[in-house]
Amino acid sequence: MTPTPDWTASYDVGSATELQALAAALAPQLRPGDLLVLSGELGAGKTTFTQGLGRGLAVEDRIISPTFVLVRQHSSRGDGPGLIHVDAYRLESAAAVDDLDLEATMAANVTVIEWGAGRVEHLSDSWLRVDIARPLGGTGPTAADGEWVTVFDDDGVDEVRTVTLTGVGPRWTGQQPGLPLD
Repeated sequence: MTPTPDWTASYDVGSATELQALAAALAPQLRPGDLLVLSGELGAGKTTFTQGLGRGLAVEDRIISPTFVLVRQHSSRGDGPGLIHVDAYRLESAAAVDDLDLEATMAANVTVIEWGAGRVEHLSDSWLRVDIARPLGGTGPTAADGEWVTVFDDDGVDEVRTVTLTGVGPRWTGQQPGLPLD
């Protein structure tokens, strides 16, 4: 049985920079063993969020999508936790997730799993769900040429994403992060 969420907080971000800043502000409130489960449509910004989180955690290496390798490990440059970045898109079950042996690295790292909802919650008694929603199907801002804006890009016209954080389990009971964007 899935525990009932303890709290939910939503933030609107209008650019990749704002999304990364939100994640970077969250990072200092995380600790080794924390599990983040990221959800959102293709192009919503899951990897962009993880890049900001990595910056906030001061991890080594450039963070790119682990789509083809499934798991990327980034060590801390300081005393904080490292970052394990997982893409579970092609994994069909919790058993396939178990084959990655994430339990071996979770205790010393913050583990972020894209596309993990419904497949990874058994890894911990607590997790932070991060849902990134972007307008789909004809809603949202348009660029100067009248085209729908569907991705974070460099033209200065980005669509607003809503990032919803949900704390689940004993780690997050009464521990809603105070973020500067509140």
